[in-house]
Amino acid sequence: LPTGLGWALVFTPSLGTVGRYFPARRALATGLVVSGASISGLALGPLVPWLLDTYGWRGALLLLAAISFNLVAAGALLRPLPIPDESPGLPRDRPGLARLLRHGPFLRYALAFVLVDAGYYVPFVHGAARAHEVGCDEHHAGLVMAAMAAIDGGGRVAAGWLATRPATHLLRHLFAWATLTGLTSLLLPLGTSFGGLLTLALAYGFCAGAVVPLQFAGVAEVVGAGRLVHAIGLMQMFESFGSLLGAPLAGWLRDVTGNYTISFLAAGAFLLAGSLLILTLPGFSRASRGSGDKEGVPPPTTDHPDTPPIPSR
Repeated sequence: LPTGLGWALVFTPSLGTVGRYFPARRALATGLVVSGASISGLALGPLVPWLLDTYGWRGALLLLAAISFNLVAAGALLRPLPIPDESPGLPRDRPGLARLLRHGPFLRYALAFVLVDAGYYVPFVHGAARAHEVGCDEHHAGLVMAAMAAIDGGGRVAAGWLATRPATHLLRHLFAWATLTGLTSLLLPLGTSFGGLLTLALAYGFCAGAVVPLQFAGVAEVVGAGRLVHAIGLMQMFESFGSLLGAPLAGWLRDVTGNYTISFLAAGAFLLAGSLLILTLPGFSRASRGSGDKEGVPPPTTDHPDTPPIPSR
């Protein structure tokens, strides 16, 4: 419990800070930041077993804790910036979370990612077991998972870069990548050999990685930069319910049906359902705030979550 709380206190302010530092290149900056998770995941894969074999579980946890303490130094380097349309001398609006809970577009956005997360993690959690199911040994199953994790990082950077192109619509990018992620999940049962499963896993990993930076950059499109940290934290609290639901449900479906076909189909259905909710957002039909604006220039729309962005005609 304290570990999870600690990571939450690190992750949410970090993403919110990046979103405020780079308003014109928010998606690319977020993509570069969250790609570090893929790099660390690949590094910890072989490191943790070695630490367990060498130092035991107590020693391994102490060393991992020592690595995590570097976040204190990294966090000390972050400095708050004033919101572009907010004077530093003005009092802050304290009931920000309560206002977000009454903000219809934000609630739909959060619900979209409850559904997305219910399917998102299923291939990452059950991918190795699926590889064994189609006849792969431990080595080949590990290759499938490592390849999916590696290309996930590439997808995060690529999607962030593409979303900064002039005259793009960030929420449309997000919708497209979430839809592609759902479709590739539906296709995963077709991978009945090592080569086929590896190809589909690479496609899924890239598309799934692309969703991550756009999800967090898209929060500013829905509620504005002034509520970014509050909104990211609240959204992550909601979507954790989807994350907790998806993988156990997929495992239960595997036990009931005898294979992972229905599990991956259900995951794809959750992803597609979440992507369809993105279509209902007011900002879906207008240009992205962060595309083509000069760095640091405030967007022409309000940052108050009670007023949804005004669509362009």
